[in-house]
Amino acid sequence: MDATAHALSGSRTLWELVSRRAALTPGRPVLLQDERALTFGGLRERAERVAAGLYGMGVRPGTVVAWQLPTRIETALLSFALARLGAVQTPLIPYYREREAGFALRESRAEFFAVPGTWRGFDHTAMARRLGARGVFEAYDSLPDGDPSVLPAPPAEGASVRWIYWTSGTTSAPKGVLHTDRSLIAAGSCLAHALRLTPDDVGSMAFPYAHVAGPDYTVMLLLYGFPALMAEHFALPDTLEDYRRHGVTVAGGSTAFYSMFLAEQRKRPGRKVVPTLRLLAGGGAPKPPELYHSVVREMGVQLTHGYGMTEVPMITMGSPGDSAEDLAATEGRPPREMEVRIVDGEVRLRGEAVCRGYLDPAQTAEAFDEDGFLRTGDLGHLTPSGHLVLTGRRKDVIIRKGENISAREIEDLLHRHPAVGDVAVVGLPDAERGERVCAVVEQPPGAGELTLADVTAFLRAQGLSVHKLPEQLEVVDALPRGDTLRKVLKYQLRERYSGTVK
Repeated sequence: MDATAHALSGSRTLWELVSRRAALTPGRPVLLQDERALTFGGLRERAERVAAGLYGMGVRPGTVVAWQLPTRIETALLSFALARLGAVQTPLIPYYREREAGFALRESRAEFFAVPGTWRGFDHTAMARRLGARGVFEAYDSLPDGDPSVLPAPPAEGASVRWIYWTSGTTSAPKGVLHTDRSLIAAGSCLAHALRLTPDDVGSMAFPYAHVAGPDYTVMLLLYGFPALMAEHFALPDTLEDYRRHGVTVAGGSTAFYSMFLAEQRKRPGRKVVPTLRLLAGGGAPKPPELYHSVVREMGVQLTHGYGMTEVPMITMGSPGDSAEDLAATEGRPPREMEVRIVDGEVRLRGEAVCRGYLDPAQTAEAFDEDGFLRTGDLGHLTPSGHLVLTGRRKDVIIRKGENISAREIEDLLHRHPAVGDVAVVGLPDAERGERVCAVVEQPPGAGELTLADVTAFLRAQGLSVHKLPEQLEVVDALPRGDTLRKVLKYQLRERYSGTVK
């Protein structure tokens, strides 16, 4: 991290970080969208006017404001306006509906709720009314406005909880995750330090800004002074034109995004999908080593992958200076400020980027051990060089006849098969074995028929132990995925195939 970025990373609050960057490079762009460009100076000035408008509506320091908005310049302005006021904001993914949104509004006791109106065919305002939300206002292309002279002083410290993010809640009610300005700055600093970007780079946000990766990525922009393209709706090949027009040098988001870029590259081998692109980077889901090698070989760009979660937005990150082996097979290294401890195979974490717990005190007590380390539920180990290798989730360990089987080990091997585009391995209830191993495969276009015998023969040839071989194969048109980082929803596969016997 260069000297300027290092100094800025010590900012106490997000608003202080915005102000310090705006003073350094006021005329440089920070956010790009369509034909629009918002500068660092413009971000500070316009966010203050929005803050004044919100203040006139009754928003005060500590007021809880929920917002469910797409990835737009206006969304970033609203979020930083709330940071200027010292309000507590709870971002909601735009794809949330009555169940998830209603739960978040009730649990956070939000006093205001910003929505986009009708977005992508769904009326968010009507949903907010049905939920009985308080202080509903639309903030898609127009924002509250006022005279900044009415504003109180900005927050002076960044250790108070001012952010409530929500876990996916795929198997139970979502958890409200408590973050501070300092925890988000620490996470963004880890990302910035690892990627070694420069003011000449152009980044991209292909994910929902309401995801915890939103401020994580924006902190990086503020530290290094370069812009990012915001994609309100990311879809390939349609979004590629914007990437080319703005000269994006860094793209990605998660494993699914790498695969999408690679699929586009394969349509025109030898011609880069984005001529300026030099790096794919992301996290949020496992990365098969074979995918890394394919991206580097076929796209001619580097790929660095990291490890994060809602509770800790950035834990480790691969760096362009790492070896190919480490970039392919690990999640990168943690920064000095992140303590990683492996306890009985589980990854545990302590550091400034770790959340302050959950809205529910009982969940907080359960999540942290006696030394203050967060129990992640992820399994892994550290290499001698300090790189973290994840081997799966505790719930992804399949116990077949008393033997533990790693789903990820099988998935990584199957990604090498030419007839496998993506794969998820799950354990299904089995009266005789306890659990049986089921591989659910999404095939690439033009692939031939794939049978269980093909799969087991391939895995045997890869040296996989016989007791780990799948006993069931399901071929699907598309694996079920979440709406944020496109993670595969394994619980849906378990529900779908638990009653099948083959």
